[in-house]
Amino acid sequence: MTDRFFVFGAGYSGKAFVAANASGARIAGTTRSPEKFDALRNAGIAPLLFDGSGLGGEISHELRQTTHLIISIAPGDTGDPVLNVAGDVIIQEMPNLRWIGYLSTVGVYGDHSGAWVDETSECRPVSRRSTDRLQAERQWLALGEEAGLPVAVLRLSGIYGPGRNAFVNLSNGTAKRLIKPDQVFNRIHCADIAGALWHLAGRDIGGVFNVTDNEPAPPQDVVTYAATLMNVAPPPEIPFETAELSPMARSFYGENKRVSNAAIKAAGYDFQFPDYRSAFDYMWATGAWKGAGESDARSPMRKG
Repeated sequence: MTDRFFVFGAGYSGKAFVAANASGARIAGTTRSPEKFDALRNAGIAPLLFDGSGLGGEISHELRQTTHLIISIAPGDTGDPVLNVAGDVIIQEMPNLRWIGYLSTVGVYGDHSGAWVDETSECRPVSRRSTDRLQAERQWLALGEEAGLPVAVLRLSGIYGPGRNAFVNLSNGTAKRLIKPDQVFNRIHCADIAGALWHLAGRDIGGVFNVTDNEPAPPQDVVTYAATLMNVAPPPEIPFETAELSPMARSFYGENKRVSNAAIKAAGYDFQFPDYRSAFDYMWATGAWKGAGESDARSPMRKG
């Protein structure tokens, strides 16, 4: 059967996945807002409405034909919304399904005081959102066991790409250089999220994989590098202790770790942008830093 993909939560990462659709496979995806239907169609996604309360006839029809299922919706107060309404459907009513991909976050590791972590490291999430993600990971892996399907859990680091990067923040005046000694973050360009998904889906590979770059780096270094490429002065350094930050932004700095991507490389994936410098060089040279995606000025690194 021809491959057919279904994306629950066709947002920033979902659109990047579709942009890398070299085979022209059919991709359907959901949004909570009918106003976004045209944007999804323009991106190459057959749009469907999903608010977590139920599937509806159109989604059910699409799922029965789906061969590869991707979930890019965060769990909420009542758990994973897709599992809540579609868990039994996935097991009982999707005869063509071969593979499931779940987009999670490296936040499930919590704080490791700057030490390296990999997929075998202890998960000790700090925030409620990361605790919920870890629970959802386990539920999706268990569903795969029950259904006899490979489930790939992709633990993503801070996402950036067109429209969501330090160039955008510098250009709109929201960039900051927060200084917290020894603090590092990993990052991942959305093209490599898409690439990893296509790689794993195309081979029906399951397991847990960190999808992250090679180089955990201090966040202020990234801003400085972007400013250098733009030939503009970087913003002044601000001590973390005195910075005005939202509770969510401040919570990101409470977790410090270096995340290994050795497992996804061992599975055969080659990163398009193995570090932020290679990605920034490309985005600046081509103008690809601009885009329809939103600026990510709300937090230092957006997860998932």
